[in-house]
Order: sequence, then structure tokens, then C-alpha cells
Amino acid sequence: MEQIAVVGAGLIGCAWATVFARAGHSVMLYDINPDALTASRDTIKAGLIKLYAAGLITSPPDAVLKQISASSTLEEAVRGAALVQENVRETVEAKQEIYALLDRLASPDAMLASSTSGIPASSFTADLKGRHRCFVGHPVNPPSVAPVVELVPAAWTDPVVIERARALYASVGQVPIVVQREIQGFIVNRLQGALLAEAFRLVEEGYVSSADADKAIKDGLGLRWAFMGPFETIDLNAPGGIRDYCGRYGPLYLDIARQAEPRAWNDALLDKLEQERLAVLPADQRPARQAWRDQRLMDLIAHKRKAANE
Repeated sequence: MEQIAVVGAGLIGCAWATVFARAGHSVMLYDINPDALTASRDTIKAGLIKLYAAGLITSPPDAVLKQISASSTLEEAVRGAALVQENVRETVEAKQEIYALLDRLASPDAMLASSTSGIPASSFTADLKGRHRCFVGHPVNPPSVAPVVELVPAAWTDPVVIERARALYASVGQVPIVVQREIQGFIVNRLQGALLAEAFRLVEEGYVSSADADKAIKDGLGLRWAFMGPFETIDLNAPGGIRDYCGRYGPLYLDIARQAEPRAWNDALLDKLEQERLAVLPADQRPARQAWRDQRLMDLIAHKRKAANE
């Protein structure tokens, strides 16, 4: 099994270490902050215990944890790694700084992936000698539960590197999607952003409450989207398939799109949404609800895996 380096021991870094370790890879975890590195072991173990209880891993948590080693230096962490998964803070300057080091210290054939949720690789790899092996590997949070990872190359990223990365992520149980070229927000955030923009508009203009808008997704669209994407959904929703669906509903959706002018989320709207959400979930109950969310996600992933084998 190839060795993996994970740079940055925050929540995303710990989740990535879990992903690779549970698949049998040796993982070297590094963080510039020694306290974060020390705390990471407890964070990872707590996550592994939950995954084991949900049936998402079959190896005991302590056995998986043995696959992960903490490194006191970046040079040691990346030595011999086939993939370096970077998780430092979300600024171009921070990415430029760490990638200059990674390009110098990592093996020449090591793949260098950034977990950034929105910064294109072209903005921090342009001047690197090994820029051809750099790309974005953006996960849905947390990658130890949600398997999608977006592979976003810069214009100079070698397609062979993207194919190697796709195969590696798939081999550890992730679901890689290849973005053909750079675009702001990548794919997942753009799709989520389109839905959020309409949800905010419908609440702002008094068509629906935030609670009922949530119901439209969790008890409606989201049920299908948990196992089908939008194109498969509409392909199955008309007798003649996707062309038939678009012939029936295309004009309606075109009219809706013309009505949805871009707008900022203003303070008055945010005040309204905040009060509605606090009425449903007081602030002091948010951590418990987050834990509930994570458990439900694990249960859903376990169900999908079981269903895929039936």
C-alpha cells in the first residue's frame, strides 16, 4: 500500500487521515502546531469509534489508528509519499507558502492535492517546477463520512496525474468526480449555491418559511437525491426520458430562471432567518444536533452500501 502524507491536523486533515488509514495505507500526519498534532489522535480515534459502531469500518479503531503516525517535520511527513493531501488555512498566501515547500520536499512523482473549498490550484502553483502534479482534491465535509471528492486540475496539471489520483481516491472508498477545467466554487458548491440562492429568495419574498423550505428538500427532493443525481431524476420522471421531461417542463424552468435575479443576502433577511432557526434550534443545542447529523449521515452511508450490494 502506498504511503500518504496529510498536512494539517484540523478536522478535515483528521478525516482524510482516517480515510486512507482505514483502507490500509500508512499515513504520516503533520501540523505546524504541535498541540493540534497531539490533539489529532483523540479526534481520529473518536471518529473511528463512531464509524465502527455504524458498521462503516470492519477493523477495530485501535488497529486503524496504528496506521497513522504523527510527524514533527514536514520533510519527514512527505518523504516517500505517493500523495500529499494539504489542509492548511484558506488563503492564497498560505497555499503558495506550503506548496513551495511541498514541491521542494516531496518525491518528484508524488501527487500534491489541496483540500481547498474554493481556491483554484492555478492561483498557488503557477511558479512551481512540479506544477504538473498539483491539483485540488476538494472533499465534502467530513470526507470520512461523505465520499465525494472533486478533482480540479489547473491548466498545466498532467492528465495522467488526475487519472492516478482518481484511481487512488476510488480505491479507498471515495467517489471522485473530475472537473474538466477550473471554475469558481467547483461543482458541489455551485450546485448548492444555486439551490441556496432560490431558497433565500423564496423566504425573503414571503413565499415560504425557512422551516417549510427545509421540508421541501429533506422530505421531498432530498429523498431522491440521496441516491440519484438531478439528471437521472428527471430521466426517470417522464415516460420518454430526459428529452421528454425537458419538452414538458423546460419552458417552466426557463421562466423561473428569468425571475431569479442575483441578489445579496441582506441583514434584514439574515435577521429573519436567524430568528427562525433559533426558534427551531437554540444555539446551545447546536453541538448536539451536529452530532445527530453526523450519526444520521453514517447511518445513510451504511444503508447505501448495503443497498448497493443487494
